[in-house]
Amino acid sequence: MTFQAILYGAVFVAALAVAIAPALAQPRAFTAKDLVILDRASNPKLSPDGRYAVYVLRTTAYDENKSVHALWLIDLDHAGEGSRRLAASDGGAEDPHWSPDSKAIYFASNRSGAKQIWRTDLAGAQAVQVTQLPLEVGTFRVTPDGKHLVVGIAVFPDCDTLACTKSRIDAKAANKANGVLYDKLFVRHWDEWADGMRNALWALPLDASGNATGAPIPLMKGLDGDAPSKPFGDDQDFAISPDSATVVFSARLAGRTEPWSTNFDLWRVPLDGSKAPENLTPGNPAWDGGPVFSPDGTTLAYRAMKRPGFEADRCGIMLRDMESGETHEIAAGWDRSADGLQWSGDGKTIFTTADDLGQVRIFAIDVAKGTVKPLTGDGHVAAFEARAKAIVYAASTLDSPDQLYRIGLAGGHPTQLTRHNVAQLAGIGFGGYEQFSFPGWNGETVHGYVVKPFAFKADGEYPVALIIHGGPQSSLANIFHYRWNAQTFAGAGYAVVMIDFHGTPGYGQAFTDSISTHWGDRPLEDLQKGLAYALSKYRFLDGGRACALGGSYGGYMINWIAGNWKAPFKCLVTHDGVFDNRMMAYSTEELWFSEWENGGLPWQHPENFERFNPINHVANWSLPQLIVHGGRDFRIPEEQGLAAFTALQRKGVPSEFLFFPTENHWVLKPQNSVQWYDTVLGWLDKWTGGH
Repeated sequence: MTFQAILYGAVFVAALAVAIAPALAQPRAFTAKDLVILDRASNPKLSPDGRYAVYVLRTTAYDENKSVHALWLIDLDHAGEGSRRLAASDGGAEDPHWSPDSKAIYFASNRSGAKQIWRTDLAGAQAVQVTQLPLEVGTFRVTPDGKHLVVGIAVFPDCDTLACTKSRIDAKAANKANGVLYDKLFVRHWDEWADGMRNALWALPLDASGNATGAPIPLMKGLDGDAPSKPFGDDQDFAISPDSATVVFSARLAGRTEPWSTNFDLWRVPLDGSKAPENLTPGNPAWDGGPVFSPDGTTLAYRAMKRPGFEADRCGIMLRDMESGETHEIAAGWDRSADGLQWSGDGKTIFTTADDLGQVRIFAIDVAKGTVKPLTGDGHVAAFEARAKAIVYAASTLDSPDQLYRIGLAGGHPTQLTRHNVAQLAGIGFGGYEQFSFPGWNGETVHGYVVKPFAFKADGEYPVALIIHGGPQSSLANIFHYRWNAQTFAGAGYAVVMIDFHGTPGYGQAFTDSISTHWGDRPLEDLQKGLAYALSKYRFLDGGRACALGGSYGGYMINWIAGNWKAPFKCLVTHDGVFDNRMMAYSTEELWFSEWENGGLPWQHPENFERFNPINHVANWSLPQLIVHGGRDFRIPEEQGLAAFTALQRKGVPSEFLFFPTENHWVLKPQNSVQWYDTVLGWLDKWTGGH
């Protein structure tokens, strides 16, 4: 080859490299497939000596359409070295708990064919099966002295042994007749039909090696109630005293009032089961839960609501002297609703999380003075644990999935401990976001977020997705949500607007209360004013190409919008939304919700259920609408979605119905999630012209 040819070749290669470099550096859009395969860090647990943090990392096997959970460990004395996966996690591992000496980690796994408790050491090379019970184990805790496990197991409430429940299950399976006769509610709850079994707590003795031995001890004998509570109860529903002698748990008695009662009480029982459970909070007919013992065991902290029947009432922090029974509230003037509680090692501070102005923050509360101090800034704290040295927590933002962080007990600048998804997100761009506020209903300040589309240009105009949150007492604010992920819409070229309308927590209890019996007016006014404000403030929002979409209460609001607010929308998307308030009152399972939100019983106050009933405005429906519903959604049964679709079809309105037979109120399977996003975004593209 001549020198000239070599020179020309070199120039060509160099030119090619220059030409393709910008293309290689140019980020690509975030997609639904990217979303579902992201690793998800959660549930950090600090060792008693404060040196180590173990947490759960969920990974997705997309082709197998399932998720796998494993345990990862961080040495906080060498946090810069990152975390490592414990090989003992092979076969699945979740719900980790430390032994009192910080040398072993107990966890739950179904690797043996049924969910049981296993144990590994800090090396994490191998796991030992701790329990081999005839029934699956739910959540659990290790007693402070390391001599027992306290576990939740679903049993028949009149059975004193696990073998009794197992024999009944086997007999039922052998019976060819499968009809079920009910004489009271719940007939079904969340996504399961009632089978007569209840979650109950049992104490399992451990031998010197940490393995379960001897007969399980029933701790709820004679008490017909769930602990942990169904369907989402966990280890926050019960606590063990520092001397390992007493268990306090939260439970609602079954009976015939269960589906319309929010009256959970705290019950005390000896760990040895020698006495029947004692009700500690009979004087409060509302919710009591989340018990946590002080380090010296003399005081019990817990959360309590004041109004029976209202699931979104403010949770105040109560302190009970365990000897005298004297109880009082601390930080009573703090207008936020406390979530999980933890004590500092010296017993002078209680840590909690709460919604706060579009964030979920960790707060420190001085037990003696009742003063409240925020310890974290912007973002959504999903879980935390405090020990003598520090607080470790999992948090996300609108542009970052959950990572683990560490701060001091007094706060300070957080140290990031994990950096998962670096490879998965390499070369992917996210849209920027901004919080805004405006005068909403009654002139009161309302907050919202706008998320810019991927590859945003200041002089561009972009179609708008107005995403309406569910609850209604919840928020979609500054969180990396996996079912309503703003960045997935931004990746498809949409600018996202989200409004924390009246009813959203984190802005004071009066703000939260204001939506009850006002589903169709106050939040609608906030949405209308909020969208108008955003359109005027952010010139890149193309108000002529906007669609509104939402799930649960957000789905209700879409059905309400369909008959009451057409402009400026080109299309609507309803996911598991209420179509008929009256039938919802008779077909949902947690009746307290519908009855509180509508101000009474449907036959006593029918006008309340009709005042903001979407079904009464079907004559005005004309906007193209996609309906999505799950076949195992018992919160808002599938007939609500079918009825809305029937109305649209009968009126000749362009409409589609996406049905997931095996999904509940949420779409959880990885491939179903991608199908959901593809269908929803395809619908938006069809009517807005896309990006």
